[in-house]
Amino acid sequence: MSSPQSESFLAGFSLDAAQLSKSAINTVRATLGISGAVALIVGILITFWPKNSAIALTIILGVYFVIAGIAYLGLGIFSKGISGGARALDIILGILFVFGGISVLTSPAGSTVVLAIFLGVFIGILWIIEGVVALVQSGDSGSRGWAIFFGLLSIVAGLILVFSPAYVVALWWILGISLIVLGLIQIVRAFTFGKGVTAA
Repeated sequence: MSSPQSESFLAGFSLDAAQLSKSAINTVRATLGISGAVALIVGILITFWPKNSAIALTIILGVYFVIAGIAYLGLGIFSKGISGGARALDIILGILFVFGGISVLTSPAGSTVVLAIFLGVFIGILWIIEGVVALVQSGDSGSRGWAIFFGLLSIVAGLILVFSPAYVVALWWILGISLIVLGLIQIVRAFTFGKGVTAA
């Protein structure tokens, strides 16, 4: 039996157009359309130009590192209300961020490869841990066979990524296709949401 809190939480995800005003319906439709278009464009870029989109994402990450580093440096240098140790840590963190950002921006292609390998190994380790957890908890599961199957599959997939992180390219491609599908669904929802509803 669900609690009132969980029911109200779930209610936030099930919009009823009949209970919304015309402006609220238009806002929802615009939000769905814009988010769908962005997802579709990003999905197409990732799917058909995976290398270029990965490099572009790496450049964006590099710019973020530089901006975050400058912000931390400013915080450490100009903040008077925090302790000297905290200011020193902010300055060190700022220098590291700026150095990392400049390193990424001076060699985006090489940085993309390093980030892809790191991401592949990181995801692989997460899948191994998830698989071990699923196996440990399989005794308490109602469908023990499925829990064991999922755990073993997750461990195998994790080991493959850890020892051959180049498979992260396949994950990148799957992400692109998923974004295309999600984008198309959102765009269709934007055109169909609230259709035929006479709102105030």
